[in-house]
Amino acid sequence: MTFGQRVRELRKIQGFTLRELAPEAGVSYTYLSKVENERLDFGEYPSEALIRRLASALKADEEELMLLADKVPASIRKRLRERPDAFRRLAELNDQTLDQLIASL
Repeated sequence: MTFGQRVRELRKIQGFTLRELAPEAGVSYTYLSKVENERLDFGEYPSEALIRRLASALKADEEELMLLADKVPASIRKRLRERPDAFRRLAELNDQTLDQLIASL
């Protein structure tokens, strides 16, 4: 699922139209439509500030939206800088091993 698809899905779950959600996020409904359809002219994804506002308005997981937008949330970025070796090893695991590790936590 892409960032735009997830925003659209969350918007519909919350019962918002584009015109209703746009002021909550502080953008125009046409910009929000471009976000949902992944047709932004000047970049792949909106700013972190807009993602936070969307997450708040949509009662969504901010970190999920950040990751879908290819942005690393601050909490993960901090930990990554502290332990790059651990994240490197996690990235090398296959899905089955990673699932087992997560289940054991």
